[in-house]
Parts: sequence; structure tokens; C-alpha cells
Amino acid sequence: MNTDLVMTLGAETLKTTALVASPMLIAALAIGLIISVLQAITQINEATLTFIPKMFVVAAVLLVAGSWMLDVLTVFSTGLFENIADWVRQ
Repeated sequence: MNTDLVMTLGAETLKTTALVASPMLIAALAIGLIISVLQAITQINEATLTFIPKMFVVAAVLLVAGSWMLDVLTVFSTGLFENIADWVRQ
């Protein structure tokens, strides 16, 4: 294994991680922002008010995009396992 291969694998791993995690993180960010604006408008200062809606939204996103996320991870893992013998020989 040379350094170029390690850097490429690291970059692909980070890209795949960001791709899989981004739908849930963006949804949690959006609902948190909406709840925070509503709290500012109504002047309700309850810190725990955002947790339940975030959990429901993240669960809904996981249900909707879960098969796509699993497909992305499966393709990435399959590519790793198929090419590991060639990479070790280099």
C-alpha cells in the first residue's frame, strides 16, 4: 500500500460518511432552526423542547432514506472487499 492509495481510501471513506450522514444532519439542523425561531417568537425558553421533534424528524428521514443509505454503504464496502487483495499486493 502506498500513500496515494491510503489518501484515496481515506477521502472516499470521508465522502461516503458525509453522504450517508448528511440527510439526517440537515433535517435535524432544519427542525432545530425552525423550533428555535418559534421559541424566539413566542419567548418560550425551554431547552428540551427541540429534542422530541428532532428525534421524530431524524427517525422519519431514516425511514425514508434508509434504503438509499444502506445501498451506498453496501456499494462502498463491497468495493473495499473486492479490491483489498490487489491493494495489499502493491
